[in-house]
Amino acid sequence: MKFLFDLFPLIAFFAAFKLGGMYEASTHAFVQQYLGGIVSGGIIKAEQAPWVLATLVGIIATACQVSYLLLRGRKVDGMLWLSLFIFVVFGGASIYLHDDFFLKWKPTLIYWLSGLGLLIAQLGFKKNMIRKTMEAQVQLPEAVWKQLLAGWIIFFGAMGALNLFVAFVLYKDNMAAWVSFKAFGATGIFFVFIVVQTLFLAKHIKEEAQ
Repeated sequence: MKFLFDLFPLIAFFAAFKLGGMYEASTHAFVQQYLGGIVSGGIIKAEQAPWVLATLVGIIATACQVSYLLLRGRKVDGMLWLSLFIFVVFGGASIYLHDDFFLKWKPTLIYWLSGLGLLIAQLGFKKNMIRKTMEAQVQLPEAVWKQLLAGWIIFFGAMGALNLFVAFVLYKDNMAAWVSFKAFGATGIFFVFIVVQTLFLAKHIKEEAQ
């Protein structure tokens, strides 16, 4: 269930984009009626309507996630707060300017700020946040914790760069392809990274046990 909860904004964004594309005329009429008065120039083009709607849905879905956790008295982790903030600011800017440039930068900013946060915590405060997150479940040598931290920092940096390449080079004029990459490609890469990390941890846990 936590897996679906974490992916809820992405699923909502993807579903809204696909439905908006299937019913472009109705979607265009909807966003023009309810958002036309607050966007720059007052006019949203029909081909922009699906991603404008998806962005609005994504912002609302992320806000609902945060609200649900707060109402349940549960902790909202820093990554979710960061995602909400960037989604509101950059998603809102994309809607207002009806320009997908800011929306496409959102994943990269989240990746890079996450990696930067890990780096600052280690260099500035001598705190390995990966170790802090996982050490209750697994015990590892200090050198392995450092390797894991470096792996996550490099991963976040690479994913941010990959998103920019896909969004502005590979699929520069194909919003639908970028959305599909965001929903399936990036998510798939993330899970492959988790599997590799799990295998890496299993090796060292076995060595510790011996």
